[in-house]
Amino acid sequence: MAAAFMQELSGGKVEVLSAGSAPKDSINPIAVLAMNEIGIDISRNTPKILTNEAVKDSDVVITMGCGDTCPFYPGKRYEDWVLDDPAGQDIAAVRVIRDEIKKRVEDLLKDLI
Repeated sequence: MAAAFMQELSGGKVEVLSAGSAPKDSINPIAVLAMNEIGIDISRNTPKILTNEAVKDSDVVITMGCGDTCPFYPGKRYEDWVLDDPAGQDIAAVRVIRDEIKKRVEDLLKDLI
């Protein structure tokens, strides 16, 4: 959701990579539904594993609770966004998570652009 918001809200001004430390086989269907409600289609996205190369190539690394499993490189800007995991949540809970992610992306964009 964060990557989709960043792509959408930046208007292409920010290159976005999205990956996880323990990705599932598919995107959470409730997250897909929640994003579709606001006109963003993430249904074709595929989960990817976070690699050292992706972190090295990034200026800003946003983590969401991966702790010590995420690669760390000095000189990179890291932010850990503590959020509820949408996995197993109903649509009402995922909407709250979605809206919080959007707010954080908007705040980050203000700082980046």
